[in-house]
Amino acid sequence: MKIGVVTFPGSLDDRDAARAVGLAGGDAVSLWHGDDDLKGVDAVVLPGGFSYGDYLRCGAIARFAPVMRTIVERAGQGLPVLGICNGFQILCEAHLLPGALTRNDHLHFVCRDQRLRMERVDTDWTNSFAVGEEIVIPLKNGEGGYVADDATLDRLEGDGLVVARYLDVNPNGSRRDIAGISNPSGTIVGLMPHPEHAVESLTGPSTDGLGFFSSTIRSLVGIGS
Repeated sequence: MKIGVVTFPGSLDDRDAARAVGLAGGDAVSLWHGDDDLKGVDAVVLPGGFSYGDYLRCGAIARFAPVMRTIVERAGQGLPVLGICNGFQILCEAHLLPGALTRNDHLHFVCRDQRLRMERVDTDWTNSFAVGEEIVIPLKNGEGGYVADDATLDRLEGDGLVVARYLDVNPNGSRRDIAGISNPSGTIVGLMPHPEHAVESLTGPSTDGLGFFSSTIRSLVGIGS
């Protein structure tokens, strides 16, 4: 399966995401921000970093990139899309997911191994996990606080769209300890922590992050729920 990984000016984790795709059994395809051709990919990863230098707001410029115009269109037709950290910010700016990511409540950049509890496991990106499973993957952000109005938060909770929550400590002030959310169909997932940095025991705190990438392979071949 071909999974596209977008590179924006300022992307930092595109190569890590591509490596994770390969380790999960997929074929990583490089996509350039200025090209609206998705090269026939079956899914897309928007990686972490500082797209366009995070000028204006994180992800605010990237949402207008030619590649995003095509991704938004294809996402509306069911294309699986995973946004990691800056990618999550881009998904919210593009209105593919609700809410926004704001400055950490303590006003400092945070970098730590973060424990999460998986809550929605029937998405294209989380079906390799079990409900309530606890995992550890790295977190690194300065503007990672997830915010939304109470009505939106209640809807996310009531409809089961919260993918993962922070455990032990809320590292950035995210409302209701939310670390990741999905759209109703489960094709689009935004996650603030970095699963692509936890795919090999040699370099990561765990291999727990690999499940996000193997999940979409399972979905694409019809195994995932």
